[in-house]
Order: sequence, then structure tokens, then C-alpha cells
Amino acid sequence: MVRYSIGVDLGGTNLRAAAISESGEILEKISGKTDLSGGRDAVLDDIAGRILELRERLEGQELAGVGIGVPGFIRMAEGVIVGSNNLPELEGVPVRDEIGRRLGSAVILENDANAAALGEKWMGAGRDVEDLVLLTLGTGIGGGIICGGRVLHGFVGMAGEIGHITIVPNGNPCGCGNHGCLEKHASATAVEAMAYLMGLGEGLSAKDVFELAEKGEPLARAAFARMGAALGQALAALINIFNFPLYLLSGGLLPAWDYFAPAMFAEIETRSFTWRHTKTRVERAILGNEAGLYGAAYLPFQLLKS
Repeated sequence: MVRYSIGVDLGGTNLRAAAISESGEILEKISGKTDLSGGRDAVLDDIAGRILELRERLEGQELAGVGIGVPGFIRMAEGVIVGSNNLPELEGVPVRDEIGRRLGSAVILENDANAAALGEKWMGAGRDVEDLVLLTLGTGIGGGIICGGRVLHGFVGMAGEIGHITIVPNGNPCGCGNHGCLEKHASATAVEAMAYLMGLGEGLSAKDVFELAEKGEPLARAAFARMGAALGQALAALINIFNFPLYLLSGGLLPAWDYFAPAMFAEIETRSFTWRHTKTRVERAILGNEAGLYGAAYLPFQLLKS
């Protein structure tokens, strides 16, 4: 008999779930759109339905538990989402208990970036360490901190919001209420804004800017260099604070690594004494969009071991 758990990656657009064995093998996987039009109960019913579908496919095998990664802040003690622009229908809803009630079993709720960090620790680029930081580079910037092999939550569950570290005092305004947040200067949205301000054109996506950089466009490459410098400032601070052996970058901007990494490493070298005197690594994550599924699925296995 195979023991497995189910990991769910819930986003504002897509819902994915996978049954993963204790050895890290994906046994079954399903995906679809997140239908928010029907409201809160429809979303919760849909999540539970996907999980039940996987359970039925693996009838006769031993289910260790269910982990769900969601965007936004989570009050861990209550299993409640308290800040998610992508899933406003679930704001303030006891998601963990509502889905658990529908399934008739316990559920573990986790922030999606935390789940991705845990996935990289379990089956990805962080398998050889117990402590790491993951930054997800997308429309915004998320973060997850793994300490002693487990997610670092803080006292209510909001640790790891690396995208809201201040990089530029009184810089670009951020939706969080701050100015100069990392994600306003080093995310895909930031690259798009810089490209527009540099005169590369209106309505360019970060992918468009990357393709221009590939063709040798100096302004496109300059936009990524600015992004890398901001990222390097944040990483230098994290390296100085945590002295962890590994810092991983993931997300849709990774293809532009060759254009942002030199400026990033130059900033780290300048700003971090710890970096200059240790063998700290800053590397690319390797699991891609599967990291959140692996991390969510690993949560029940961790609980069984504790």
C-alpha cells in the first residue's frame, strides 16, 4: 500500500491538485480554472471536489492528509485568509475548516510562496540544506523562509513578505501602503513600468522586454539591470540577517537571469560582509510551478513526523 498526500495550489486563475507519494512521486494530477463567479461556497465546493476526485482515483491507498497553498496572508491558528487580492471571495473565511468539513478530514492551509519554498526544500534545489529563503519573481514578489526544515511563520503567520522590504525610501508607491517596496522595483510589473518610462513602448509585457533584451536592445537590458540591482539589495540584507546557506529565485522572470543576475551579484558583493566571507549560494529554483504542489503535499508528511 502506498502512502500519499494531496497538495493543492489555489490561485486567482488556476486550481491545481496532485497526489504525491511519501517518496516524492506524483501519482495523479488534475488542473482547471478557478471559478470565482459562483461566490465563496462554489469555490470551496470546487476545491473539495478536486480533492475527492484524487482520493477516488487512489482508492485503497493510504491518505496521509491534505495541504492547500493559497495566495495572501493567513492567520495560521484559525486557518483564515486575511489578505488576498487574488481571492477576495475567501477573505475572512475559515477556509481550512470549511474544506475539512466538506472532506470529513483535516486540512493544512499554507501561504503559496511558503509552500513553494517547502517544496524546493523537500524535492528541489534545497534538498541538501535545512535553512533557505525563496523569492518568487512574478507580477509581484513573494517569499518563503525555511528554518530547520520548516516554514518560518512568525507569530501569526505573516513572516516572509520579502516583496515588501523597502528598497528605495520614498520610492514607488505600493498597494500595501508603503513606498519603495522590492516588488515595485524588481517584479515583472516593475520591469514593464521601467520599459515604458525608458521609451521602449506602451503596453509591453515583461516577456516582451525580455525578448528585446535577447535581441540586444540596450534599454531592455538596462531595465533588467535595474531590477537586478534592487534584488541584490534585498538579498544582501537577507544574507546579513539570516546567514542561511541558500537563497533561491523562482518565477516567470527567471529566463532573464543572464540580464539581471550580474547586477544582483554586484550589489550582494558590495553590501554583504557575510556573502564575502562565506560560501553562501544564490541560485535558481528548479521545480517551477510544481514547487507549490510539492510543498503543500509535504505538509501532512511533516505533521506525521512531528
